[in-house]
Amino acid sequence: MNSVLQHLVRVTLALILSAGAALADDTLLKPFVLASKGAGSVADKVAAANGALLANGFTVVGSYSPYPDTTIVVVTNDEMKNTAAKSALGGFGAAQRISVTKVRDEVQVSYTNPAYMANGYRMSGELPNTAAKLQAALGKLEEFGAEGLSAAKLRKYHYMFGMEYFDEPSTLAEFGSHEEALKAVEANLAAGKGGVTKVYRVDVPGKKESVFGVAMKNAENKYMDDQYIMSVIDFKEVRSAAHLPYEMLVSGNKVLALYARFRIALDFPDLKMAGQNSFMKIMESPEAIRKALAAAGGSEP
Repeated sequence: MNSVLQHLVRVTLALILSAGAALADDTLLKPFVLASKGAGSVADKVAAANGALLANGFTVVGSYSPYPDTTIVVVTNDEMKNTAAKSALGGFGAAQRISVTKVRDEVQVSYTNPAYMANGYRMSGELPNTAAKLQAALGKLEEFGAEGLSAAKLRKYHYMFGMEYFDEPSTLAEFGSHEEALKAVEANLAAGKGGVTKVYRVDVPGKKESVFGVAMKNAENKYMDDQYIMSVIDFKEVRSAAHLPYEMLVSGNKVLALYARFRIALDFPDLKMAGQNSFMKIMESPEAIRKALAAAGGSEP
């Protein structure tokens, strides 16, 4: 009798564990994490965030202010870089972004959700240590930015039929070697070609792969301008400024970028196709961004 009971217990436990695993697999991930909100200045919050990030093992690789009352800080660590090295185009996920944004009398500190980004970029792991360290450094009030997507859906994500997937990046330029590609991109970003300038660079260990974060500003073409694009799509009460900056990936001898119909949609999957704050309002942006990044990558626009 005891053996029968033991068998039933084992079966019951197995069913409970499998059900729990199924629930975990169906967990809906959101693109951003709101760490804190409250009174203060952007400068003070940035300084406090930088100190806490360094204390929790992050390397701050760059920062910039894409528009007034907003500062973006970009960090990396060994987990991000080593995980990036294990998958195709993993360099796109070799850094995480933190935004400090003043909205009326409140300063919001937010960051990209590592698990969401890791699945969206098809990385080999969900960066659990990075998520824990970001929470320890900055806090976590809630995930936000969308109704949410499962890990499975993120790994095959595209906005709608006919639009690009993660593994369909734009080839911006091609060179004779990895070293030539890096040299050209560094020079073009320093010169501000296409209205594109460097925010950070992270080299992926053990691979000929480097990711550049870039600022985009051009008064003559608002459709590739960071401030204009975000004025259209980042309109909710809790801001998603950690969408910025965009990335260029030097992988081998090629310079690549995620096409904006994927890159923007991944961070704003619930954005409507038409209406006041919609993709229709920035319909010209994907090509404008591609051309600007191509100029920075070494090709003619």
